[in-house]
Amino acid sequence: CCSKIVCIGCDHANQKREVDNVCPFCRHPAPKSQKESDKNRMRRVEANDPFAFRRMGERCSDEKDYKSAVEYWTKAAEL
Repeated sequence: CCSKIVCIGCDHANQKREVDNVCPFCRHPAPKSQKESDKNRMRRVEANDPFAFRRMGERCSDEKDYKSAVEYWTKAAEL
């Protein structure tokens, strides 16, 4: 997936159109597991996507790995 954040309005519009479990930006199917989600996110990190770097920073922060989180956020800001 493209790793972009989907606002509540876009999510609601997809539900109204009965388009469930796809990204409203890239139309990629939603990941079925955390492992698949991580794989998609790392693919976007390898493509130097600042959204993916930001999300990885959030993930590291949630896991209390603050050093890696700051590195990801710094890279996202540089892009």
